[in-house]
Formats: sequence, structure tokens, C-alpha cells
Amino acid sequence: MPDSLMYQQDNFVVLETNQPEQFLTISELLEKLKANLQQLIIQDLPPDLQKFDTVEAQAQYLLDTSCELDIGTGKYLQWYAVRLEK
Repeated sequence: MPDSLMYQQDNFVVLETNQPEQFLTISELLEKLKANLQQLIIQDLPPDLQKFDTVEAQAQYLLDTSCELDIGTGKYLQWYAVRLEK
């Protein structure tokens, strides 16, 4: 049986255009996703995100189902769950 530790998503590495990689907590990543979603025009959102009424719901859906957001031509925002050792 798999260890539940394998499915914890507490920390993420975030890759963004012209930025060094960042390590964010789940709450920090949600804030970053919300900020990026607010800058996009509703028509530019993927169809699966357009069904949500709030930016919070869109950000949570992205976190639960994806690892990237198209933020424009030649730009990217990607995130991957990581386990950090202390």
C-alpha cells in the first residue's frame, strides 16, 4: 500500500518566464495563481476554467488538476509538487 506521504503537496517549485525557480508553499502558490488569473481576460482562460465564478475557485481547480497556466505567447507559468528535506 502506498505511503500517504507520497501524496502530500505542501511545497512546489514554480517556473516562470525570465525568473529564477521559486519554492512556494501551497498558500503562496494559490496567491500567485490568483494574481495571474486576474490579469487574464475571461476569453483567454481555458474553457474548463471559464465555468468557475471566482478566481479562488479557478486557482484551486488549477492546483488540483494542472501543472501549468498559459499566460501569453512566449510566456509560461509551471508548478510541480516537491518534497523538501530539512
